[in-house]
Amino acid sequence: MTINGKNYNNILLVFALESEAGNEFKNYNKVFVGIGKIKATYNLTKAIQKVNPDLIINLGTAGSTEYDRGSVVNCHRFIQRDMDVRALGFRKFETPFSDESIILEYGLNIDNLPNGICGSGDQFEMEHINPEYNVIDMEAFALAKVAEQEGIDFLCLKYISDGADGNAADDWTQEVKKASIALRRELDKL
Repeated sequence: MTINGKNYNNILLVFALESEAGNEFKNYNKVFVGIGKIKATYNLTKAIQKVNPDLIINLGTAGSTEYDRGSVVNCHRFIQRDMDVRALGFRKFETPFSDESIILEYGLNIDNLPNGICGSGDQFEMEHINPEYNVIDMEAFALAKVAEQEGIDFLCLKYISDGADGNAADDWTQEVKKASIALRRELDKL
């Protein structure tokens, strides 16, 4: 696969859940990391040790109040949305005693797709009120951070399954069935 003029020969697809992949990615190296940042970090790290990929592609579902349900958004900026230590004088989303930026900028940018800022956290967001990010998931920040730390190129494509609102749980249940087809279509265009 060639992306932005660079050839990749050992690609690892990363999904949180098997339901996000459906039957569309049978001939790919893939790993299902589970839900949440800790499982994502652990299981991706183990997969990297086994596969030694030159590109990690995170494919999955996400909520958004900005992008339409059914669209695919490219994320290469990430926020750890459940990091909140303001009570101790730190900025919103800032990791204490770290020199890291609040926004992790890591990943490939695909020109023909909208670019989102993905906020990852360990809760299913159903009342999105944070303007700092416009795509909401539970793993991408952790996956991007592992890829950055390991020096592996990273691509994140999110299928918008819900509006991160009061209907999010019901919407996600219906839309996750469509995610794999839309994500495969975008992957085939690369």
